[in-house]
Parts: sequence; C-alpha cells; structure tokens
Amino acid sequence: MNTPLEANDPILTTREAARLLGVAVSTAQTWIESGALPAWKTPGGHRRVRLSAVERLVEQRRHGAPQAHDSLPSGEFLPLPAPHYPAPPYEARRLEALHATRLLDTPQEETFDRLTWLATHVTDCPMALLTLLSAQRQWFKSRVGVEAAETPRELAFCSHVIMENGLFVVEDAADDARFADNALVTGAPHIRFYAGYPVRDAHGLPLGSLCVLDREPRRLRERELRALRELAAIASEEIARRG
Repeated sequence: MNTPLEANDPILTTREAARLLGVAVSTAQTWIESGALPAWKTPGGHRRVRLSAVERLVEQRRHGAPQAHDSLPSGEFLPLPAPHYPAPPYEARRLEALHATRLLDTPQEETFDRLTWLATHVTDCPMALLTLLSAQRQWFKSRVGVEAAETPRELAFCSHVIMENGLFVVEDAADDARFADNALVTGAPHIRFYAGYPVRDAHGLPLGSLCVLDREPRRLRERELRALRELAAIASEEIARRG
C-alpha cells in the first residue's frame, strides 16, 4: 500500500518523465545519467523517477536555475525553453553531443591552437576563435587576438553559424540590425567583420564554429573562405576522432 507521500508523488518511467519534460526519451536518459534528474534502478534494471523530481527540473529549466552536470558548469546542457538567441530545432541533441565530447572548460591544446593561428594568417584577420556553444555560454577552446575566454550565449555570432549548413558572414556588424547593439560590437573586442564555419561532431551535429574576426568591415576572397572551411573541417575531424 502506498503511503500518503507516495500517493502524492507517483513513480514515473523514463518515457513518462520525458513526455512531461517535453523532450525525447534519449534526452531524459542523458539527464538521468548526468544527475540532473534524480532516479534509481528497479531490480529489473529499469530507471524510475519521482514526479516531484520532474516538476523541479521543469521549474529549474523555466527559470534558468543551475543544474548538476558532473563537474561542468551547471545548466550547460539543458536547452532553454525560450532562449534569447537563435537555436536549431535539434538543440537538445546538439547539447547532448557537446556534453559527450567532454571538451568544455578543458585547457587549450596545440592541436586546436594551430588551427586558429593558421586561420588568422590565411585570412589576414587579427582574431580567430574555435568556439563551443552550451545553453548558456560561448566558450573558446582556442583563441587568437581575443582576451576573454567566453561570452554569454546571447552575444554569440556563432549561434547564427550553427543554424547554417556552411559559411556565415557579417561584413559590417555595425550596419547589421542583428548585431549593431551587440556588446561585442559596441565594446571589446569591437567586432565589425565576422566569418565562420560550423565545427561538427562525428554525427554532423554543430558544436560551435571556427571563425575569424576583424575590427574593420571587410570581405574575404574565395581562396580565403576555402582555407577557413578546410580548417573548420580539420577541427571537426579532430573532435570526431576523439569521440
């Protein structure tokens, strides 16, 4: 017989929890495995969760409250219900893929630093970034000419890159309604030009971008764009190899 507490806090299957959360079952499973959604295993090996745990997670997602994801910054891998930035329809799967790489907040590496260094030289741009986009941040795995290690996601030009299948270019950010008031344009690093290609995992999900930036409006020549595309492809291959 259920106690009064259990009657008011029923046990749910993973599928039922996913339905209440409005996500795929695989996403709910990822949240369970990461500790964001407390659960336990039945003697038969099936995951079970309490309704109260699901309701707490719904509220935390609604208000952007921190979540526990291993040792990584909280809330990074849960898609926001109403983000203030462009997000693809598969954002939940994209964030799962980013989590799986274990790259966020890792030290800079020569493998990736070579790519950003080459990007500045083949395009003659003073700044280059290899970015990874969580639900909250644009974090720089590698950077040249930029002091900050990350920015809020809502400021990220790279959020627009992952909506594209290829190149995303802003020739003059100060003359573009999407970016004219962006803090990265009106303040440091004073971006006026941006060009980037998606960086993807082994399944083709965009995790961020390889991009170059300038403080002056400009255009890149076709050979420069091709070089940038090839460098982004190399970065994607390196990430996929590790996966």
